[in-house]
Amino acid sequence: MSDGSVVYYPINYFMIATLVVVPFVLSLIASVAITYITILVYRGLGLLDKSTKNEHAKHIHSTPVPRGGGIPIFVAMLFSVLLYGKIDTQIAGIFVGGLIIAVTGIVDDIFDISPYLRLIIGVIAAGIVALSGTMIAYISNPIGMGVIQFNLTWLTSAITILWVVWAMNFVNMGAKGLDGQLPGVTTIAAIVMGILSLRFVGDPTAWPSAYMSFALAGAYAGLLSFNIYPQKIMPGWGGGALAGYFLAVLSILSGAKVATALIVLGVPLMDVVYVIGRRIAEGKSPVWGDTNHLHHQLLKLGWSKRQVAMFYWLVTALLGSIALQLNSQMKVYTILLIAISVGGILLWINLFLSSNRSE
Repeated sequence: MSDGSVVYYPINYFMIATLVVVPFVLSLIASVAITYITILVYRGLGLLDKSTKNEHAKHIHSTPVPRGGGIPIFVAMLFSVLLYGKIDTQIAGIFVGGLIIAVTGIVDDIFDISPYLRLIIGVIAAGIVALSGTMIAYISNPIGMGVIQFNLTWLTSAITILWVVWAMNFVNMGAKGLDGQLPGVTTIAAIVMGILSLRFVGDPTAWPSAYMSFALAGAYAGLLSFNIYPQKIMPGWGGGALAGYFLAVLSILSGAKVATALIVLGVPLMDVVYVIGRRIAEGKSPVWGDTNHLHHQLLKLGWSKRQVAMFYWLVTALLGSIALQLNSQMKVYTILLIAISVGGILLWINLFLSSNRSE
């Protein structure tokens, strides 16, 4: 079938397998192999995170662990996409930006560079994405029918950069902190984005977002096998930033489904909003880590690292399944509900812990 200049293809099992199974398996295999090599190299070079609570307040591991999780993610994604499909300007721009983040992650693994410098580098990477043509040109109207168009190029570029940079940071800050937490959340979120893309699988323009989503899921599933408790490697800034980066880009490629991504990642998103607000209110820098995130608070309640990680996985899966069923207006209400729920949980935990300390 055809509609104008776009040719639509009939959906069949071979197409689904090609868009789902092949990129996932290729990326999974590459990720497992490169993660194993990265661990050996980092340990051989002595590049271990030996942070104590005083040096890195947000880190709670007690034994030296190599970082470097961004390396297998980027290599696995690039490997699976190169084997699967052609590289056009959009895809090339996405991977150039990803390469910048991955290299910065390696440098950060070695030198612990300033979070402000990482923020600037994130803006550069997001800018490359926008310049390559991957931009948020419209959003669904949350209070009515149709879409809201952004007709000015500078406006679409600014909105795209803001979204990608914000996603990089809130995923890195709110979904990364415990063994297995980040890879599990990202794997599930990527699968949700892939399922969303499969709704339009008859349109070949939707194929890149589909196979890249499942490639991303495979890459983080591979990392998860080494990061699950007790972790043998940490995602590092590179692994965390690439998770937010690719998920943000995929939400654009799948048809400006930013609201879906916000719901799927609703818990780390709102957690970071509240934590940053608290830091600013206390006169602290919003970008320097601490132990006030939800995952830290759950540990203070006596939860194990495994339990906290599984909580994040289950909530992400639940929110993802809900997001796939909602229209634009209901997504707005759901995001507000998540905000209230996360805020209420954080407030209750803080009050509970405060009352216990005072007794």
